[in-house]
Amino acid sequence: MAEAECPECAGKIALMEGTEVGEIITCADCGCKLEVTAVNPPAVQKAPEVQEDWGE
Repeated sequence: MAEAECPECAGKIALMEGTEVGEIITCADCGCKLEVTAVNPPAVQKAPEVQEDWGE
């Protein structure tokens, strides 16, 4: 198990075995949605906001 640091609260994020780049995870400390950008060494960034598509 590897650890990354949350960019919002600096909390430790545990990346479980089998975590892949592009996965969206949640910080247990602040609830921020994070995207895994690398697994070796582990790195995360704030996940992009998903906007509604109203069929336009």
